[in-house]
Amino acid sequence: MSDLWEDLQSVANAAPAAFTAAPGERGTIKAKANFNVSEDVAALRKAMEGIGTTEKTLIDILTHRSSSQKQAISKAYEETTNRILVNDLKGDTQGNFENLLVALARPPAVNDAKWLIKAMKGTGTDNSILIEILASRTNKQIKELSAAYAEETKKTLIQNLKTEVSGDFGKAILLLAEGARDESTNVNADKAREDAKALYHAGEKKLGTDESKFIEILCKRSIPHLRQTILEYKNISGKTLQKSIEKEMSGNLEELLVDIVKCVMSTPAYFAEKVYKSMKGAGTDETTLTRVMVSRGEIDMLDIRAEFKKLYQNSLFKEISSDVSGNYGDCLNVICGGED
Repeated sequence: MSDLWEDLQSVANAAPAAFTAAPGERGTIKAKANFNVSEDVAALRKAMEGIGTTEKTLIDILTHRSSSQKQAISKAYEETTNRILVNDLKGDTQGNFENLLVALARPPAVNDAKWLIKAMKGTGTDNSILIEILASRTNKQIKELSAAYAEETKKTLIQNLKTEVSGDFGKAILLLAEGARDESTNVNADKAREDAKALYHAGEKKLGTDESKFIEILCKRSIPHLRQTILEYKNISGKTLQKSIEKEMSGNLEELLVDIVKCVMSTPAYFAEKVYKSMKGAGTDETTLTRVMVSRGEIDMLDIRAEFKKLYQNSLFKEISSDVSGNYGDCLNVICGGED
């Protein structure tokens, strides 16, 4: 029995942790016990008042409070000082460090909405951001980011996406943006086998590819069902579903469907790979690094760290330390949760 097969088997049996984990369970950013909102507001104001900024205080507070605690801080900050916390952070810090702190201070849904807005701004669309966010978020997260998006732009996410994406890729993205993936946790092995056969006949077994079948199954079925389908597919075709998609498709649709398969198999491994690629080679893709570290900090950073070590034989902490420095690097390392 091959290692890959054993991996697939263990994946099918495992609980889809990242899709079901409540914030705080597998994250490194957790709620602070004995949280005192007015103390935090005073400390933040003091850190940014006058000449110079006490960056350590900003990092400490924004990486050691849960999202709901930070929203309470933002509200109280405005009531107490008549100032907007995010604006003060922007005025007192700069560059990647500023982007990181601002994202840490915002609600997750607002961050997702802002990242999507940016991905669709101007000429051309950054499809890789659309893919990352819509392939990895739960229905609840998609509903919340859609509401934040509408508030921010006065248009619905679906309306704007329709003007940005087209073809089969567009159909798949729009399906995901509806946030209507089946959420049932019961797995019917027969139905999974039927889907695996349908995928096999729509791709490997056919001259040409029936993309619509892949889109329907991968964008609508529940995560536990898809795990079983991936297992059955390997049984039927002797190939992994990912390999078949890579052979049969190309471009954005291929990237999207492969990313969905990766997230189904292991969302933490998917993000570990994203983080690794953002730091690999010359230069660092700080935008992706910031986005992943902030969006997963409260959800599954402990699992991402473990997957990173397994995949790349190095700790995420060490990788970050050798790749980025200064306040930006210090803050990322706190989100990482320290050395493994």
